[in-house]
Amino acid sequence: MNIREYLKQKKDEVRSEHASQAKLDNFIDKNSDGISTLFTYYECALMEVETKFKVLNQEYSLIHDRNPIESIKTRLKTVDSVVDKVQKYGVPLTLESIEKNINDIAGVRVICSFPDDIYTLAECLLEQDDVTLIQKKDYIENPKPSGYRSLHLIISIPIYLEHKKRDMKVEVQFRTIAMDFWASLEHNLRYKNDIPEELGAELAEELLECANISSSLDVRMQRVRKRLSEDTSEMDDIIDEALWM
Repeated sequence: MNIREYLKQKKDEVRSEHASQAKLDNFIDKNSDGISTLFTYYECALMEVETKFKVLNQEYSLIHDRNPIESIKTRLKTVDSVVDKVQKYGVPLTLESIEKNINDIAGVRVICSFPDDIYTLAECLLEQDDVTLIQKKDYIENPKPSGYRSLHLIISIPIYLEHKKRDMKVEVQFRTIAMDFWASLEHNLRYKNDIPEELGAELAEELLECANISSSLDVRMQRVRKRLSEDTSEMDDIIDEALWM
């Protein structure tokens, strides 16, 4: 590519960026009230889902004397991020299109103690009659090539407004503490633009090994917890029998 072709390419890129920004600004100006309302609905949906998990965690503690949830995190995508996805998917830039095609505007991340807790909580959530499963991706049973592990659900739940009920979509991610720590590190490295290619490949290989080690640790810790639970149960039975003698 000669200098003239290079300059033309850069000029076209600048024009494209300006056109995209102008399109975004125009969309926001024309739909500011609608965007604010829609995102408020998503915030309400986040509160609904978060409350469901807090109730499940409390009930589990009452029955099993332990909490399966370490923490619950919620997040709402920015308008810019949503528009980027609209452009990526090649769908119309309208409020109706955004709500129909973008499933992860509202996100809840549930950090669990053990892998078994993930599937227990997911099953309990989906058993609730106001929760509809739209999509499920199990990256624990089938990790991504990078080593990423998590259980992803896209669900629909109703929110109750002043005079109506409205169904909203929420993405729910389940991870163990180890999975979440690994994913945070991998995310930070992936968005560092100044990493040399050779170092990047080396780090990716190292991260994959770390993912396998952390997965093995999750399984081993789960075995320890089950063994402790079984031994405690046997000891309780022995004490009960002794009291009745």
